[in-house]
Amino acid sequence: MATLAQWAQRTGYGLLLVAIAAFGVGLFAGFSGTTVTIVTVCLAATTVTLAPGIVLGYAVRAAQREDDERSR
Repeated sequence: MATLAQWAQRTGYGLLLVAIAAFGVGLFAGFSGTTVTIVTVCLAATTVTLAPGIVLGYAVRAAQREDDERSR
């Protein structure tokens, strides 16, 4: 689960970076249909991957902390 959470977070942040870069390009070069599509799809995919990845990451850390406390 830790690997899945890490993958989801990296993917989500990467997609967010692509969306920000595409928005910047659109801001200076003009928002074509392609630029708008890239920004929209990347933001939607970020929402789908990053939010669950963050929650899962917190759950994994809490479970590890609990295991460490029980082993003492």
